[in-house]
Amino acid sequence: MKTWIQNGHVLDPLTGTDKVCDVLVSGSRIEKVGTDTEIHDSLKGQEDVQKLDAKGCYVMPGFIDLHVHLRDPGLTYKETLKTGGEAAARGGVTTMCAMPNTKPVIDTKEKVEEVHRRAKEESPVHIIQLGAITVGEEGKELADLKGMAEAGCIAVSEDGKSVMGSAIYREAMKLAAKYGLKVFAHCEEIDLRKDPDTGEDGVMNKCSRSEELGLPGITNSVEDIITARDIFLAKDTGVHLHLCHCSTKGTVDLMRMAKEEGISVTAEVCPHHFTLTADDITEDNGRFKMNPPLRETKDVEALRQGLKEGIMDAISTDHAPHSEEEKNVPMRKAAFGIVGLETSASLTYTELVETGILTPMQMAERMSLAPAKILGFDDKGSVSEGKAADIVVFDPSREYEIDTDTFRSMGKNTPFDGWKVKGDVKYTLVDGKLVYQNEAYNE
Repeated sequence: MKTWIQNGHVLDPLTGTDKVCDVLVSGSRIEKVGTDTEIHDSLKGQEDVQKLDAKGCYVMPGFIDLHVHLRDPGLTYKETLKTGGEAAARGGVTTMCAMPNTKPVIDTKEKVEEVHRRAKEESPVHIIQLGAITVGEEGKELADLKGMAEAGCIAVSEDGKSVMGSAIYREAMKLAAKYGLKVFAHCEEIDLRKDPDTGEDGVMNKCSRSEELGLPGITNSVEDIITARDIFLAKDTGVHLHLCHCSTKGTVDLMRMAKEEGISVTAEVCPHHFTLTADDITEDNGRFKMNPPLRETKDVEALRQGLKEGIMDAISTDHAPHSEEEKNVPMRKAAFGIVGLETSASLTYTELVETGILTPMQMAERMSLAPAKILGFDDKGSVSEGKAADIVVFDPSREYEIDTDTFRSMGKNTPFDGWKVKGDVKYTLVDGKLVYQNEAYNE
């Protein structure tokens, strides 16, 4: 079966292709990018061809989400490999990295292999299972880094917390570099997460709004201190460090310094952190509780500028599904995290492209090519001949209202329910197979 994507505007951040043309997919690869006539001639009368109309749409390389929580194994009342994969396909995500803080924690070769085996059977998109840095994410004993590297986990992370012991973390970084693993860092000085005035565990950013709402706050220094530590440890050990869910101006400043120093470090920003501020929290509602928290306007402006300049490399979601019982409660009782796989592309287009901060090509670069490079993938992140046929057809003109009732994810926990956005995924292809088709175009 071949697939002919017709009349779309191809955006390829690898080759710089930025024009209306057609794409022919054969099997799991892109066979040809060219004019209608060129594709027609190359088919030589073949009739078994699936045609997809991409008129008015961007044809981009499939998005790669470096940071998701799929809750599988052990917490499948929140999400599964199947439902998470379906949510990813809905959002144009063709490859995603699953964090290891499941139950049990993914900290051995065998556990990585089992998730990878199941993912191939159950998920419509590619899933890369990351491994924990320490056994059980307890920060005491190093996990099986060598074995997990052999199982293809690509990176290790203690996401959900930081490895607080600098000595064991440094040893982990040295071994990760030896075995070709990246380190994905959740930067949080856990001993400082309490509100400095009340001593209570923080639930939102420490600022005037937290005081107005009477809620305990988390300062920017909680992130900035560990970000600085991790950057300098990466410099010492030579490992590639990737900073997850960056939220502060301080982190952007540190990233600029690190890149000027030539340190091997990259960083991601989530849509909620470049879209919302703490001032958007108008009530004590658990749907706004996330870690790191929504910050202030100066932080959002710095994150946006960092993405514009490429100081901040990638856009990821930190997709964190929870049950309604865990989120539909006051912030002190709510779990941290929101879902994002199905809203990321639309929020990025609405908040960054429509406002002129990013070009459509830069959107494709931040959401696909840059993550592909971070993971070391040569065959993804591009719509060019010979590359993997992981493709998203994105309609920049479609306006709609985010509705959690339509989510493929089991998680409905988002502050964006009811938001009006512009730009939506029309088709998603993974290895040349159509895994998502937007039903709105059949109405």
